[in-house]
Amino acid sequence: MYRVMLVEDDARLAELVTEYLSGYEFAVDLVTRGDEAVERFKAGTPDIVVLDLMLPGLDGMVVCRRIRELSEVPILILTAREDSYDEVSGLEQGADDFVNKPVQPRVLLARLRALLRRTQAKSAGDVQVLEFGNLRISTSDRNVTWRGEPCVLSNTEYKLLLVLAEAAGRVLSRDELLKKMRGIEFDGLDRSIDNCISKLRRKFDDTTSEKIKTVWGEGYLFSPSAWN
Repeated sequence: MYRVMLVEDDARLAELVTEYLSGYEFAVDLVTRGDEAVERFKAGTPDIVVLDLMLPGLDGMVVCRRIRELSEVPILILTAREDSYDEVSGLEQGADDFVNKPVQPRVLLARLRALLRRTQAKSAGDVQVLEFGNLRISTSDRNVTWRGEPCVLSNTEYKLLLVLAEAAGRVLSRDELLKKMRGIEFDGLDRSIDNCISKLRRKFDDTTSEKIKTVWGEGYLFSPSAWN
């Protein structure tokens, strides 16, 4: 059984999700207030967190950030707000996936299973250090150094950089990037990848887009020889 901490104040939705997931490989621990979620997380150490954004006591974004400071546990955000800014903000705070309400329980189950598979694959992998010129990425502790100095990246920035670096020299489409990072397909409108690419370029002094190249009509390419 996997332990899932469900942070949700909608009693009807919480009951539906709990009943459905309990029929599969999940034991659900329900928390109804944001200001109780972090302490419950510390006490229970769940395998995955499903987190609403609009919570009494403490905003879900804050809860997400505080949990991420404590652990690399997968976090899936649920929200009724159809605002792309919320999605980008949630991912920046450390969330791994984002689902709008109303959500079908079977879709939620599939997303949770996908997140757990990615987490298990990462845990089972060998400790890896990727080096390209002055860039060094250590996957064991998620440390990134640039020109000998630590480079502070958000969770989303780190994931995107790693996906690009692991495919160095190969063009990755937005669809491929979204699938690798979040398990979803590109809908033609999502600009979160483009925004994150811009942030990475600023942090690595890539003013001419030579390190992370834009291949028009195809996607992005991490140039392995441009990091000196």
